[in-house]
Amino acid sequence: MTTADSSRTLIGSMRTLLVVAGVLVGLAGIQLFLFSERTDRFFAWTIEPPLTAAFLGASYWSSVAFEFAAARERLWVNARIAIPTVFVFTALTLGVTIIHLDRFHLGAEFEAATRAVTWAWIAIYAVVPVVMAVLWWVQQRQTGSDPTPVVELPDGLRWLVGIQGLALAVGGVALLVAPTGSGAALWPWDVTALTGRAIGAWLMSLAVAAFHAVIEDGARRLRPAAWAYIVFFLLQLWALARYPGDFRWDSTPGVVYILFLASTVAVGISALRLSRRPE
Repeated sequence: MTTADSSRTLIGSMRTLLVVAGVLVGLAGIQLFLFSERTDRFFAWTIEPPLTAAFLGASYWSSVAFEFAAARERLWVNARIAIPTVFVFTALTLGVTIIHLDRFHLGAEFEAATRAVTWAWIAIYAVVPVVMAVLWWVQQRQTGSDPTPVVELPDGLRWLVGIQGLALAVGGVALLVAPTGSGAALWPWDVTALTGRAIGAWLMSLAVAAFHAVIEDGARRLRPAAWAYIVFFLLQLWALARYPGDFRWDSTPGVVYILFLASTVAVGISALRLSRRPE
């Protein structure tokens, strides 16, 4: 078994990037979750219905828990679930931004503050994936090895996470490729081409986290995602409570969505309890 002294640690620059990214997504969550009905002024593009803005804001705030929890880890192996997840999300969101740039608040008709928020959005998503890719490469070259997981995921939990990942990947691909067609048919409230793809980027990043957890098969390595899942569940329920009229409760996608939310808190609590067992 690998000793603690020979294990690869999380490098300082990667830790700093996770903290900075956590602060940035926290700010985006304020704009989207607290001002869900004022995105025409306080966000980079106008979002309708408000439930979409609240969903995105809740996702950003759950990412705060994810990235801060990963940044607190000493060992690279316990933090690395955050890296491919964040990289995929930021890279996809940059692509979505470029495709729909005409929908962003860049024109002279918008307030200077609104345009500044929009340019900040573009700059962040242009820079973060590149910096993360470079630091990821540097981190991987660090000498040492990774300790063998002592507490593996129970079969039932591993299967549940795998099924979640598959469902997220299917929904994410559908929304990214056909946001107003097959993707919209799978989603329980109305989306546009831009908002559908923005949601799709989130679903794909969550799918990456789920598949990563299954491959790692170590409870301790899932702790950052476990915290994020619990926060995701609570905030998405809050979003639904705020805008119940936007949600198609009696639809098949609506039922699937509620079941998925229930599964996230089940996975989050179970993984968190398992990760606390001494290794």
